[in-house]
Amino acid sequence: MKYPLLSCKPPLRTRHEAMCLELTAIPTAAGREQRVQRFMDQWLNRRKASLKWKRDGDGNLLITSKKRSRNRPLLFTAHLDHPGFVVTEKIDNRTVVAEFRGGVLDPYFENARVEFFNSEDDRCIGTVKDLQSAEPFKRATIRFTKNAEDLAIGDVGRWAFPKATISGRGRKRLFKTNACDDLAAAAAALAAFDRIRKRPGMEHVGILFTVAEEVGFVGAIGAAQSGFVPKNARLICLENSRASDECPIGGGPVVRVGDRLSVFNPILTNLISECATEYAKQRPHFIWQRKLMVGGACEATAFSTFGFESTCLCLPLGNYHNMDRIDETKAGERPAPLGREFVSTDDFHGFIELLEIVAHGTTKTPKSALRELLLRLRKRNSVVFEGR
Repeated sequence: MKYPLLSCKPPLRTRHEAMCLELTAIPTAAGREQRVQRFMDQWLNRRKASLKWKRDGDGNLLITSKKRSRNRPLLFTAHLDHPGFVVTEKIDNRTVVAEFRGGVLDPYFENARVEFFNSEDDRCIGTVKDLQSAEPFKRATIRFTKNAEDLAIGDVGRWAFPKATISGRGRKRLFKTNACDDLAAAAAALAAFDRIRKRPGMEHVGILFTVAEEVGFVGAIGAAQSGFVPKNARLICLENSRASDECPIGGGPVVRVGDRLSVFNPILTNLISECATEYAKQRPHFIWQRKLMVGGACEATAFSTFGFESTCLCLPLGNYHNMDRIDETKAGERPAPLGREFVSTDDFHGFIELLEIVAHGTTKTPKSALRELLLRLRKRNSVVFEGR
């Protein structure tokens, strides 16, 4: 298949980076994604002439083209939450109790500096003074430096970090921000979809944004069970997954084969890998990785469990869930430093390009594409029978 040149020119790359910085800096938590949802509504309202969208009872957001397509739906899927605090009790005007929804090790809470946001987006700075194990979430007592009487039950908090930035050069040029996981993937989905939707034959491509992934795939499971997602849809779940020596930051976006729970749909995964391989031969600037990545669990597992064809693409992530030096912390070193999450800007732009490759290359059914690949391999390798 002959692919068009899908990489973006510098002005568009700059706009994509600005959107990623803005989106990843928005406060969010499982079940309290309303600020990110407002961002999505503003983005959609500027494109309402060509797009349609709907939400289910959980808050999952499905975006599709107004034009009909004969091809099976292909949905880029990303979640809108990140590990964070939600106020559950007010002790006095300077003290609250908050649930922490998401996976972060206990040592990182010790005297950690946090920031909470009221309904007017006013910021309150405080410190974690106590942490208790509870079900289903940890409970932290927060003491604020100033009066926080305007905070209410349900308000969101997070670790207090410096403003999101881009720093470095080349493949070491990084987004350093509050919540790459999974808002950098959401930004990439918007950027790629905005380009894809304008091209003929791409009407089958859409986006599914899910909620409450960090607390057990709540949104994804709800969408799978309720019929909100068409049963014949193929889902490309987008993630930010912990980088490693085997899967480095700056090494390109990742076709993720599986997670710690399962292996994803092999036919769809192999089809995407073949598309990326073909494109890289035509466009040598494009680099990518294919890895298992067993450090966490992904929504592709949830959707596969409920009968959907699904797989995962991801960005290699630094400071997973804002935990710096996680291996040393697990080994008992203290203090446990919190840090902004970070991903490579080159990986991010490559991720957008990979999503466009997938949209163009998956118009065939996965089985027929894989069959063609296997027949080509057989023809190429049939030399082993010569002279027998």
